[in-house]
Amino acid sequence: MIPSVLATKLRRGIEDYLRTTFQISTPLFHRIVEDLLDEEKGVFQGPYLSVALPFTPSTMSRDFFSSLEMPFQPHLHQEKAFTRITDPDAQSTIVATGTGSGKTECFLYPLLEYCYKNRNVEGIKAIVIYPMNALATDQAKRFASEISRSDKLRNNVTVGLYVGQKRDSAGKSNKVMTPEWVTDDRETLRRMPPDILLTNYKMLDYMLIRARDAALWKQNGPETLKYIVVNEMHTFDGAQGTDLACLIRRLKHRLKTPKNHLCCVGTSATLGGAASADKLQEYAKQVFEEGFPQGCV
Repeated sequence: MIPSVLATKLRRGIEDYLRTTFQISTPLFHRIVEDLLDEEKGVFQGPYLSVALPFTPSTMSRDFFSSLEMPFQPHLHQEKAFTRITDPDAQSTIVATGTGSGKTECFLYPLLEYCYKNRNVEGIKAIVIYPMNALATDQAKRFASEISRSDKLRNNVTVGLYVGQKRDSAGKSNKVMTPEWVTDDRETLRRMPPDILLTNYKMLDYMLIRARDAALWKQNGPETLKYIVVNEMHTFDGAQGTDLACLIRRLKHRLKTPKNHLCCVGTSATLGGAASADKLQEYAKQVFEEGFPQGCV
């Protein structure tokens, strides 16, 4: 399929449709239609070319993490994120890069590494909050895949998905992790809370107030939870951003999390410049109620 030929056929098809569907009975209407179909100023524009420059490569070794080997050579922005987010000197970070740049990996590998190193500690160690269930379920597959391919992570690190819908129309749920999927059976999650919990802000709200979900937090001490990740943080604006900020404060109060103990991570769309970075940094401080030092973006 040649794009230029396809574009020509589509254009001709639309022109024929407009000319045959709308009967041109007056000179004025004829001129309006012809202006609409004008090659230079009409409805058809383009073609447009988008030039995407490659991301700066990193010299970091693929075996940077002790629990798994990365299946790719990291980009420079991923190296910076790994260095900042990985324990023991984990620092709150905002990952703001374009689509397809590997934002997920920036927090996925550090979370898995931390949970592996603290595999003997019970309780939820990391919470990832998503704006949409579709994004949560998609990344649940990524977590399951990474754990299944690592001998060290397999059977040592668990991930649970708690969203407002079942995986399929039959209402089936997973009681154990598989190479393709994480645990999403709620009774199992309450009985054996996962190391990493994937959810959305509405369900996290329910988990903090519903009596039957109290079991999720029973194994958490004040310092058990180490990471809070908000995926696509730029989508939480206005009232939704306020709700998220209040929710995180309630979560920390519920778990008695000490000040400055958490490593908070936000992923966002590409920024326009230094001014945008400063605004996003200030916004992150308000949402997480944690320090985001200079250079965190």
